[in-house]
Amino acid sequence: MPRPRKCRKVCAMPKSNRFGPLNGEICADQICMTVDEYETIRLIDLAGYTQEECATQMGVARTTVQGVYNEARRKVAETLVYGKILVIAGGDYDLCEGKERPCGKKCHAICCKRKQIKEM
Repeated sequence: MPRPRKCRKVCAMPKSNRFGPLNGEICADQICMTVDEYETIRLIDLAGYTQEECATQMGVARTTVQGVYNEARRKVAETLVYGKILVIAGGDYDLCEGKERPCGKKCHAICCKRKQIKEM
């Protein structure tokens, strides 16, 4: 019997969840990227985390992050090369509340901003 999939900790949902070409020549095919794949791209490519740091942040093994990251990069490349629409949705993830320790400096800053906006 296979092991149940472990949810990955995600700091925040993407501000936009749909991307595509602007030249009007839209391919009918869509690429679906999961929220946890988006999070690996955000942490590794944007925040500058190593795969090991990303794994710690997301609460999974480094080998898991490596597989998720490789799949996410393949989807981004396919979107850019073939002009397909990229939709970010779904996946096995838990949205971070910013209360756990260690939450991570970049995660905590994002969560605090979201909390302040909700309180207004």
